[in-house]
Amino acid sequence: MNHAWEGGRHPGWPARLGPLRVAAGLVALRPPKLLDAAEWSRTRLRDQAYLEAWEPTAVEGWQERNAMLAWPVQWSSLKALARRGQALPFAITVDGVLAGQITVGNVVRGSLRSAWVGYWVAADRARGGVATAALALVVDHCFGDAGLHRLEATVRPENQASLRVLAKAGFREEGLFLRYLDVAGAWRDHLCFAMTAEEASPEGLVRRLVARGYARTA
Repeated sequence: MNHAWEGGRHPGWPARLGPLRVAAGLVALRPPKLLDAAEWSRTRLRDQAYLEAWEPTAVEGWQERNAMLAWPVQWSSLKALARRGQALPFAITVDGVLAGQITVGNVVRGSLRSAWVGYWVAADRARGGVATAALALVVDHCFGDAGLHRLEATVRPENQASLRVLAKAGFREEGLFLRYLDVAGAWRDHLCFAMTAEEASPEGLVRRLVARGYARTA
């Protein structure tokens, strides 16, 4: 399939994906909105203990970088990256309510057609299949309309929940990146997982989840 850029529009963006029904509810993906500020901030501040151990260290403290006033800058940055074709950012919703984010970043075209994928899900939606459904929707979109060939995900070896999500989706482990990223104030090792379009075909990840009983189409 030829995913040429037409009319100045980058492949696969903007888009709305899903929904998929899992134990936690109806999961869908949409572009982030400026009006997400209040719910985004409330969730991030509430779940600091749950999220902070897995996210990159920042100069600002958790309260400052996740305050309502911090969202417009983040939203604008994500929107600009998407318009330049460098990222595909999505808000994860469950039953229509913001429940996390999943972002495809560092999109490289040409002969590589590769990107990384990262995600977070609210603590009260964990273990309900939300992250797995969101990842499946994004992977199918990336290998379809977005025209990518390879996706990579890095995760700390201690992050058992994220490791289970990647395994369930069918990502394969490629190796260990030593002292890869500054997380929670120290340089942390990360495992590297990846998937190519050939490994997701022919049925795609969403159909695999449904066939295995992990999700249902809505």
